[in-house]
Amino acid sequence: MAEHRIYGMSLGSMHQLYVNKVERKGRTRDEVDQVIAWLTGYDREGLNRAIDAGVSLRDFFAEAPGMNASAHLITGVICGVRVEDIEDPLMQQIRWMDKLVDEVARGKNMASILRTPA
Repeated sequence: MAEHRIYGMSLGSMHQLYVNKVERKGRTRDEVDQVIAWLTGYDREGLNRAIDAGVSLRDFFAEAPGMNASAHLITGVICGVRVEDIEDPLMQQIRWMDKLVDEVARGKNMASILRTPA
């Protein structure tokens, strides 16, 4: 079976799409970077290096310092598929990131997006 094309997409391309999406809704790049860092464990410098180097999403997630232990709490639908039901681990990680950015764009508060207990 052929690999999904999205796995080879550069993080920089995806990141710019995310930033464009949230800025249209009055949110910021810093918020996008914050949710990606929360999910993957990258700090700002590491995230910027990965963007500048043009790493693929496959490599970005493979080299992530540490996926957040609360990532499994990310639920909902992206592209018509429930993220909690995705069986391919890499696709699930990509869709978790999509879901977090979508929540930023929809104006949810950051504590809720980052699955912080009340």
